[in-house]
Amino acid sequence: MVVQLRINNKGPFNFIMDTGVGFMIITDPSAIDSDHVYKKRSLKLGGWGNGEDCQGYVTSPLKVDIAGLTSYNIQAAVLKKDNFGLSGVVGMPIHGLLGYEFFSRLVVKIDFGDSTLTAYRPGDTSAFKKWSKIPITVENYKPYLLAKIHLPDGEVKESKLVIDLGAGHNLSLENVAAMKAFRKKCIPAGLGTGFNGPINGFITRINEIDIGKFDIKNLISSFPNTDSIENLTPVKRDGNLGNGLLERFIIVFDYAGGAIYLKPGVHYKEPFEHDMSGLEYYAAGENLKHIIISHVEPGSAAEATGLHKNDEIVSIDFKPVNEMTIEQIDDIFRSKNDRNLLIGIYRERRLNKMVLTLKRRI
Repeated sequence: MVVQLRINNKGPFNFIMDTGVGFMIITDPSAIDSDHVYKKRSLKLGGWGNGEDCQGYVTSPLKVDIAGLTSYNIQAAVLKKDNFGLSGVVGMPIHGLLGYEFFSRLVVKIDFGDSTLTAYRPGDTSAFKKWSKIPITVENYKPYLLAKIHLPDGEVKESKLVIDLGAGHNLSLENVAAMKAFRKKCIPAGLGTGFNGPINGFITRINEIDIGKFDIKNLISSFPNTDSIENLTPVKRDGNLGNGLLERFIIVFDYAGGAIYLKPGVHYKEPFEHDMSGLEYYAAGENLKHIIISHVEPGSAAEATGLHKNDEIVSIDFKPVNEMTIEQIDDIFRSKNDRNLLIGIYRERRLNKMVLTLKRRI
């Protein structure tokens, strides 16, 4: 979920709504006019991934405007350089992440089905009395809930999970016992990028997760390798609920009331699928309209087709990719097992056509 906002009357800037962060984080330092923002102190932002901590600084209090709302005295962490490359991942200019500072002050409703965000006054939850209310705790500026994970041996484990709108996965489990239980049927995968760089691990399907009254079955879950999560959160937890699962609901955050409210959304009953191409890619170029392959998974459909790192995807089934969003491309590549796609590839100044046959990997 991306919202537009203004900082100190400048902008608009695009920020990802991310309950997984505390400070407002400005990932693109060019979004801040350093001549008019006092740098209070330097800081290091550590977290998941194989790499070094991000370097940044804390700003003086900022004025932040979102349509219909104005917030004062907001402090932010500004990265000295854009380590994340979120613009290339999302396919549009992204300037930062907006988390606890926004959600702690309001009741916030997010409907992924119609891409709307509605803010209510604190305590104003009367419209959601018939929804499913799930207790949460807010610890170290992040929301947590308890869910039940069904393990392969039949055990049902109560697990503490951070609610993370900024994570692209469905569910990530960090509990070592759960990792061992699911390792028999899994595939290796890159799991994204954390504050400290790439996160590696594997993915598999779990039988079921229960959140309140909702029993969600056959869920694809991520398991990060321990060497990718050396800098762990100070709050003891079992994992992370990501946007891939949360977007199936209409969700209301009430930090002050210690609850979220859930209602099934338009995507609630859709099956969980993972990428069937074996490709990782990013948007590049001045207008982020060039789709460049960054990795081809060994043994995947993409490798069998002959696709290579640094190839540019220019079309899929004759439709130019510059007319698609990254999300639309993602949906195509996880759409249907054995689906044939005619891929236009630009390589070494030549346009090539290749048939890519999607293969379900998990």
